Parts: sequence; structure tokens; C-alpha cells
Amino acid sequence: MLSPEEKRKYIKQIMLPEIGVTGQENIRNAKVAIIGCGGLGCPTLLYLASAGVGTIGIVDFDIIGITNLHRQILFGVNDVGKKKTHVAKDKLSIMHPEVSLAIHDVMLNETNAESILSQYDIVVDGCDNFLTRYIVNDCCSKLNKPLIYGSILGFEGQLAVFNLNGSKNLRDLFPEPPNDEDVPDCSVNGVLATIPGIIGTMLANECIKVILQKSNLENKLLIFNGLDMELSVLNY
Repeated sequence: MLSPEEKRKYIKQIMLPEIGVTGQENIRNAKVAIIGCGGLGCPTLLYLASAGVGTIGIVDFDIIGITNLHRQILFGVNDVGKKKTHVAKDKLSIMHPEVSLAIHDVMLNETNAESILSQYDIVVDGCDNFLTRYIVNDCCSKLNKPLIYGSILGFEGQLAVFNLNGSKNLRDLFPEPPNDEDVPDCSVNGVLATIPGIIGTMLANECIKVILQKSNLENKLLIFNGLDMELSVLNY
């Protein structure tokens, strides 16, 4: 049951007929893991916490660098050199103290993925490398956990929902990880500051829709081009 304070805080969401008190309680009771506390993870964390997701796990082992700041909106110049997970938790706790935030300050790998992800209902993949993406995908498939997938590069972003209600997963779309040299990351080709914000907000939006059982992105890949302002959805 929502407390009087929670009802006041989330009244604008509760007013929506698609959510109501029951939907907000479901959001509050949800447990979501965010893989990567970078360009995609920061806005996803901000919006999931502000929407009232009750338990959020932050998975990242990296420290904040000066080149992160143009797109990783939880961090500032005074945070350079600090652990991303610790800074994110501290700042989100000030904004939304009712949200339970768990830190997993590790590099996710085949050894620890299952023990970490099994603690959560939904997983959001905002990482920046294909090795981790496939580890997360395979673990979610094994554990039957819905996976919200996002990626960014340059002016473009992608979004998909895997393993939901029997839907396909990352290997159905891309059977094997591509070679690193064939898919350069942001450190090589760069990214516009706003693109992670747009896709990260979409990730949070889809995660909330999954919690509310209203997602409609199963077996679809959404592609956003911020330069041409084109949005397309491909079935696979």
C-alpha cells in the first residue's frame, strides 16, 4: 500500500487511467537492474527513480572521466575520478530517498551475472560493449527475465525489448557478437550529447511499460536518427 507521502508525490502518474494506485504500487514493488551507469544508464536511472521504482540495482565498475560529462548527466566536474555507482547512488538518494538503491561495483561477467541479475525482476542493458551485452542477454534468457536493450552511436540510437512473454532475444536479432573493429564505440566515432538522453528516457519508459504489462515492443527493433529526426520500427 502506498503511503500518504507517496500518493502525494506520484499523484500525476496515479491520475493516469493506465496506472492508478494499483499501477503505482506495482512500480514501487518492482526491482530493476541497470547495466552500465554511463550515457544510457544515467537518464534511465533518473527517470526510473523519479517514477517511483522501489528497488534499483546499479551495475558498473568504472570511474568518472572528464570525457563522460557531456552525456552522463548524473555527474559533474567535481565527480571526476570517483566511482560511478557510488556517485549515482548518493545523488539519487538525495532526490528520491524512498527508493532502495543497491550498488554492484563489479565488471559483469559469466561468473557473477546470474547471482546479480537473479535479484531483480527486469534488466535494462545500457552498457557499451557487445561482450557484456551477450552475457546479460544469455543470463536473462536463462533466468526468464525481461531485458530492455538500448544502444547509441553518433546521431543514432536503438531500442528493443527481449525475452518478454516468450518474445525473442538478442541472439535472434544478432546471433553472434560482431567483431570489435566492425562496430566502433563512442570512444572511436563519438556521440551527440542528447542521443543517450533520448534513448535512455525511452529505456525507462519501456521498463515502466513492462512493469505495467503494457509494452508493445516485443520482436521489434526501434531505430531513432536524431540528425534526420526519423523513427522506424523493424519487425524481426
